[in-house]
Amino acid sequence: MAGAEGPAGRQSELEPVVSLVDVLEEDEELENEACAVLGGSDSEKCSYSQGSVKRQALYACSTCTPEGEEPAGICLACSYECHGSHKLFELYTKRNFRCDCGNSKFKNLECKLLPDKAKINSGNKYNDNFFGLYCICKRPYPDPEDEIPDEMIQCVVCEDWFHGRHLGAIPPESGDFQEMVCQACMKRCSFLWPYAAQLAVTKVSAEDDGLALNVDGTGDQEVIKSENGDCQASTLKEDVPEPGKDADKEVKAEPPNEPCTSSSTESVLQTAFKNQNLNTGLQSDCKLREFKAKHFIKKDTATYWPLNWRSKLCTCKDCMKMYGDLDILFLTDEYDTVLAYENKGKVDQAADRTDPLMDTLSSMNRVQQVELICEYNDLKTELKDYLKRFADEGTVVKREDIQQFFEEFQSRKRRRVDGMQYYCS
Repeated sequence: MAGAEGPAGRQSELEPVVSLVDVLEEDEELENEACAVLGGSDSEKCSYSQGSVKRQALYACSTCTPEGEEPAGICLACSYECHGSHKLFELYTKRNFRCDCGNSKFKNLECKLLPDKAKINSGNKYNDNFFGLYCICKRPYPDPEDEIPDEMIQCVVCEDWFHGRHLGAIPPESGDFQEMVCQACMKRCSFLWPYAAQLAVTKVSAEDDGLALNVDGTGDQEVIKSENGDCQASTLKEDVPEPGKDADKEVKAEPPNEPCTSSSTESVLQTAFKNQNLNTGLQSDCKLREFKAKHFIKKDTATYWPLNWRSKLCTCKDCMKMYGDLDILFLTDEYDTVLAYENKGKVDQAADRTDPLMDTLSSMNRVQQVELICEYNDLKTELKDYLKRFADEGTVVKREDIQQFFEEFQSRKRRRVDGMQYYCS
């Protein structure tokens, strides 16, 4: 029938039209994401010689250290060179970690890049992530049995990953937060609640039911509404030492043991006034005391924080001691954040990266550009299918695999060119 279209024609109409600019932008976005995670890590040299690296991409090898064995982490370079054909868990990034590859935790493997290593790295910290389990539900990711679409969010303190629905507080819909502190870490670091009331993306209001601090900062109080609607408070013990509390005790005025006289009353008033000025000076030097002077509540939830919230944390002597006791001094380090690590990777990659494809296109005529685009699309499709096999099997792509792919691709291309038939009219 005239004008009828076959299945191939209808299928071509259904396929979206993608321009070369779209393809390049998509590839650039994927490349930037890869640079963000891997760009700050060395893909050729084992990081062990650097000691405990402030932040780096890490992996755990299920083949060498399966569940039931001691947990271990390996750097990016060792994941390629020493564990290329093994089943790996990608841990994204971890702080203050030294590569374990080939040490006593690996019974039958010696590091190919740096075999001379200590038997154990005592400064490393491990969790269930090193066995491919995440969140309070202790499930793998991706989880083949979980049909609920949910994003995983990393806690900035413990660095475990959590489902958004398991954090006690739904992540802000806008996604406009930079870091998250999980429920367990908020409980352990309860000094963060006064900050959360003023700084968190989702403000924790003092009008809500829960635990609130009274205005003079003497202790936690449980807000209870009486029958007539008035609020009553019962004092609870603060679970984190309050900075400057010892200093307050030293200057506290002792009550007089003798009957009150006009001179003794004046002396007590003068002492109290002096102590008040001293306490005011202490409060002005400690940001935490200022935050705790305002009403806030504690909840059994995670909290979500905006960009640069860490810079608002107090760094007075007492607070720094508290951070050290809680082993969270890294919160005061601006270069500890994942964002700082990602930005460093992007900057380092951008300094060494050129765009040969765009340079080549600009020197071609229209026909050559179309031919190059077709070749590019063929290469992209075949490479994507090739790499998918490795992703499905959970194995790492080695340099030899990429070389083999391009050799086979060139061979198929030559056969197509040699098989073409040319006709003369």
